[in-house]
Amino acid sequence: MVTTRGLSVKRSVCAVTVGAVLAVSFGLTGCASGFSGVTPGPATSGVDEPAYSATLHVNIPQVMKDNAIPGAVVLIDSPDQGRWTATFGTAEIGENVPPTLDDYFRIGSNTKTMTSTVILQLVEQGKLSLDDPISKFRPDVPNGENITIAQLSEMRSGLFSYTFDPAFNATLDSDPQNAWEPDELLAIAFTHPANAAPGTVYEYSNTNIVLLGLVIEEITGMSASEAFDTMIFEPLGLTRTSLPVNSEFELPSPHAQGYQFGTNADTIDSYAVPADQLPAALDGSLLPLNYTDSNPSWAWTAGGAVSTPADLATYVKAMVGGGLLDEATQKVRMESIQPIAPGSTGGVGYGLGIAQFAPGILGHDGQLPGFSSFMAYNIDTGDTIIVALNLSASPVDGQNAAVVVGKSIIG
Repeated sequence: MVTTRGLSVKRSVCAVTVGAVLAVSFGLTGCASGFSGVTPGPATSGVDEPAYSATLHVNIPQVMKDNAIPGAVVLIDSPDQGRWTATFGTAEIGENVPPTLDDYFRIGSNTKTMTSTVILQLVEQGKLSLDDPISKFRPDVPNGENITIAQLSEMRSGLFSYTFDPAFNATLDSDPQNAWEPDELLAIAFTHPANAAPGTVYEYSNTNIVLLGLVIEEITGMSASEAFDTMIFEPLGLTRTSLPVNSEFELPSPHAQGYQFGTNADTIDSYAVPADQLPAALDGSLLPLNYTDSNPSWAWTAGGAVSTPADLATYVKAMVGGGLLDEATQKVRMESIQPIAPGSTGGVGYGLGIAQFAPGILGHDGQLPGFSSFMAYNIDTGDTIIVALNLSASPVDGQNAAVVVGKSIIG
């Protein structure tokens, strides 16, 4: 919405400004030519496919070529037109190993929705107020007496995001399996001045959600991982979704290899490949780096969760459509959504750990080195789209790669 880096763990919201997201026609669009380093080909899970899938069998591989995306898993569930799941491309560059529908993915900032969901459940239980200042739980937060729990969840605290710190990114590159503690991340953030006064502007910051993770642990007496299990994953039957503890860096099997063009230090400002290198990235002579076994502990409750497309579909339906919060609290969440910028149009907004892509179309997206994902649910039609990829960002413009594929589906 305001930058090129999507709802990534590092950066801000990316615009998915479409007028008819998940419409009956799915807004299918045409595509141009591109990446020859990988030749994506679909392998679907069903025999009797919905009519809309014929166009997607053509469009999705083309978009993957245009953006150097190695592999993809797509799930669409439409009450009116049917459920469709498909895999495309390869799980490992240089090998003819298709991804599978059962593959685990790092889901990046989709994790933020889970953190805010648990916070809202604690509000329901009377253990927390959205108006509580964060200083009540963390006296060390600069200006914390004026920053509320709601402002942290809504990305309106003004706090600097530790993921912009150059030394932090250099450490991610030099020691990718380092197990980060939340307090280390906050210490990095608090060495920088705030970017804005609390409540004045929308500004995506991972510092906010790490703070909320610590609030969850203090109130529940559980680790954030245990709280997610108890309050979200187990009630929804999400047996293949977890928030790893900070020492866990290996993805469960099966999983694809995860890729990103450039190092963390290289991509601190943009994931786009430099113009003089882009042709090589698109023809396959410049390969992305493998980030599969990088430790996601630096993202923690802001982006460290692991899931599968099927679990994400179940989750986003409950998060947006209801099933995790009582009616009154769900209403508070929906009414919290505000435009990303004053005067912005198209219904694009952000609220209490939830993104609105267009009126009635809500969810989130996620991006971590190696992987990207997109989840959206249409309140009016009940349609769901899940996209999970083994590339974090398009080398063309730096957008979240799953959002790029999502746009090709929804138009």
